[in-house]
Amino acid sequence: MAGEFGHPEVVEEEVDILIIGGGMGACGAAYEIGPWLDAAKKQGIDLKVKLVDKAAMDRSGALAQGLSAINTYLGEQDPADYARMVSNDLMGITRDDLTYDLGRHVDDSVHLFEEWGLPIWKQAGDEGKPLVEGGNPVRSGKWKIMINGESYKSIVAEAAKKALGTEQIQEHVCIVKLLNDKNDENRIAGAVGFSVREHKVYVYRFKACLLVAGGCADIFRPRSVGEGAGRTWAPVWNAGSTYAMAAEAGAELTMMESRVVPVRFKDGYGPVDAWFMLFKAKATNAFGENYMETNKELLDQYPPYGQAVVPASCLRNHLMMREIREGRGPIYMDTVSVLGKLAETMTPNEIKRLEADAWEDFLDMCIGQAGGWAGENIEPEKKNAELMPTEPYLLGSHAGCCGIWVSGPEDLGAPTSEEHPDADRIPGHLPSGWSWGYRSMTTVQGLFTAADGVGASGLKFSSGSHAEGRLAAKAMVKYCVDHQDLVPELADSVQDLVEEIYRPVRNFLEHKDDSTAIDVNPDYITPQMLQLRLQKVMDEYVAGVSTLYQTNAKMMDVAENKLEMLKEDALKMRAKDLHELLRAWENYHRLLTAEAHMKHIQFREESRYPGFYYRMDYNVVDEEHWKCFVNSVYDRKSKNWTCFKRAHVDLIDKSKLFK
Repeated sequence: MAGEFGHPEVVEEEVDILIIGGGMGACGAAYEIGPWLDAAKKQGIDLKVKLVDKAAMDRSGALAQGLSAINTYLGEQDPADYARMVSNDLMGITRDDLTYDLGRHVDDSVHLFEEWGLPIWKQAGDEGKPLVEGGNPVRSGKWKIMINGESYKSIVAEAAKKALGTEQIQEHVCIVKLLNDKNDENRIAGAVGFSVREHKVYVYRFKACLLVAGGCADIFRPRSVGEGAGRTWAPVWNAGSTYAMAAEAGAELTMMESRVVPVRFKDGYGPVDAWFMLFKAKATNAFGENYMETNKELLDQYPPYGQAVVPASCLRNHLMMREIREGRGPIYMDTVSVLGKLAETMTPNEIKRLEADAWEDFLDMCIGQAGGWAGENIEPEKKNAELMPTEPYLLGSHAGCCGIWVSGPEDLGAPTSEEHPDADRIPGHLPSGWSWGYRSMTTVQGLFTAADGVGASGLKFSSGSHAEGRLAAKAMVKYCVDHQDLVPELADSVQDLVEEIYRPVRNFLEHKDDSTAIDVNPDYITPQMLQLRLQKVMDEYVAGVSTLYQTNAKMMDVAENKLEMLKEDALKMRAKDLHELLRAWENYHRLLTAEAHMKHIQFREESRYPGFYYRMDYNVVDEEHWKCFVNSVYDRKSKNWTCFKRAHVDLIDKSKLFK
């Protein structure tokens, strides 16, 4: 029967592989999986795959607005050098097996993008020559190439839909909970979610799952408030669902303390990389001083990472933060000088093209910044624009490496056992070493991830996320072939799941008449109110913008207590319609992700990422005790976290970075 609000229709479906998400990782998996399904079919094994996305794939994920550059393309460069760069940018703690493996695969995805129609800038004389045939791209950095990318995501999604088949894709269904197997609590068996357009709850059973629901934004109070609310750097629909659902399923998380605080143009959050790398602009303080030069001695406090040719992202922030703390702000991008200098050797037509490129950097990926400049009468050749460090974000594919601990490739010499002196604190059911079976599988059997979900690597960006999805697709098919006789059985009853998912709706329907104002009620809280409370707690106690990214153990004790109360109050969230039901569940995920972030900072007694956050009671980078992975597992029954260290090992010599 057709569902109605408060009484949804329940749809149950069994597949072999479920892909959760519609971003670059999901698109990579959807494109890649077909040939491996054909190979399985030749063995007499017919596997069914479905992709479920809470949005629409054409504009789903972090690339929804487009992009002006592909940040990971190696070309003739060595994957080992890529792994070195990732390691240094993340202050020395990454998994070389994951980064090297990505480096040797990522270019193939970029070549596909161009084949599918993505315009990639080429050097003069190579304009019509594809990359795969030796075309020389315009680079805005050692690893970055320029594109006309407003339709980047649409192009990639179209190829994914064509490869997988639209009948295997279900849009506008939000998956909110992974389900463990009744006969093995460390195995995944299903997932449950709801339609954001119809009154339906969907229950899926499967052998394997790719969880690629993005990173996490909006757990910290953003700088843009009031009429600017919703203007953030990472997409507001990234709610930490990847991390929260994996944690509740029992998966081991890693480096959840690793956050990103990108520097962007103020208020519009527009990109700065093209200005820094392509146009060679400099950032200055309010007095026109290049603080990267005046503060460069600060880098000597963080050996060896400060001595690299390109200092780590957080350290570049650290130099900016000194200017702000000591009253030499605002910070500006010196667009006037750099455009003026470039214009000295250009014809009028070349100058016009240069100015067009400067604006297109925004129009390709952050049109709101172009509108902001226009509204403030900012012409970059005449007036410098302010920069700002944003509120923190949790991501595994950008300049952060939080995420899930996954099994890596077997051929790169990764450790097979745990060598850390605190290894006895690692829960006994977790695997040892860096490879325990299938590439990209988490510590929960059958649960795979990619892109923002894979921790301890980082700097994958869009192309790397797509490539990781492809790696996971192949591994999932192999897993299903190896476990073809597995019959998943859910540990939870379907009726209990429906009641849990629709609890916010029940809260509303039961109590909506208890007050005359629909949003003010003694028996429920709106999703927006709860999110504002979460953002306030994280901002003021867990190193947000209001404390200049500073915290300490006492502040986090306060945060811990407040988050516990907020978790209780979250059970009282209301949903007056399907949109609020979506927002309520996103907040459940944000809350658990925020707690994981706080627990990891609390456990790691150092400031590994100065410029991104400072533990003022341990304001040092302690290489002797803390050059290790901080990992954790969550017990969804007791609601407790267990944090522990895993040994860090260099598989690639890093000294080359510092010569």
